[in-house]
Amino acid sequence: MAFENSQPIPAPLAAEQTFIQRVYQWMALGLALTGFVALWASSSPSIINMLSGGAFWLFALAEIGIVIWLSSSILRISATAASVGFLVYSAINGLTLSFIFLIYTRASVASTFFITAGTFAAASFYGWTTKRDMTSLGGFFMMGLIGIIIASLVNIFLRSPLLYWMLTYVGVFLFIGLAAYDVQRLKEIHHSGVGSTEQVAILGALRLYLDFINLFIYLLRIFGKRRD
Repeated sequence: MAFENSQPIPAPLAAEQTFIQRVYQWMALGLALTGFVALWASSSPSIINMLSGGAFWLFALAEIGIVIWLSSSILRISATAASVGFLVYSAINGLTLSFIFLIYTRASVASTFFITAGTFAAASFYGWTTKRDMTSLGGFFMMGLIGIIIASLVNIFLRSPLLYWMLTYVGVFLFIGLAAYDVQRLKEIHHSGVGSTEQVAILGALRLYLDFINLFIYLLRIFGKRRD
C-alpha cells in the first residue's frame, strides 16, 4: 500500500511542527479566555461600573507590567510561571476589552473576529513559508508602532476624524506585517535552541496574541456596527 513506502518526518521538521502547534494552542487558549471574560464582564453591570470608575486604567497598567515581565524574563522563569502569567494577562485583557460588546453589536464583533482570523492566518502562513528575510523590517514596524501610539494619544485631544481613520488603516497594515514578521522570528528563535520549547512557545503565543488583538481592534473600527 502507498503509505507503507512513506518516509518518516525528519526529527528537526517534526520538532518544528510540534513547536508551532504549541504556539497556536497557547494563543488560541489566550484568545478564548479573553473572549469569555469580555463577554461575561460586559453582561455584569457591577463589573462595568467598576471599570468605568477607574479600575480600567489599573488593569491596563497591570497588562503592560505583565507583558514587560514576560517578555524580559520568560526564559529565566519556569514554564508554569510563564503559562500562569500569560493566562492572567489574557483574562485581564478580557476585562479591558469588555466595552466592545457595549459599543458594537455582537454579530459585528463575531464577524470581525472571523475576518481577523482569516487575515491573521494568511499573514502567519506567509511569515512561516517565505524565503525572504524580514529582519530589516523589524525596525520599521517598531517605529510604525511607536508612531501610531503617539499619534493616537495626540488625537485624544485633537479628535480628528481624518487622523482617526488614517491611523486605523495604517494600524491594519502594520499588524498584518508584524504578524508575518513575528512568525518568522519565532521560527528563527526555535532553530537557535534558546530556552525550552514550552517557554518559547508561550513567548511566541504572547507576541502573536498581541498582533491578533490589535489587528482585531483596528478591523472592528472598520467593520464593527455600533449599537443604536
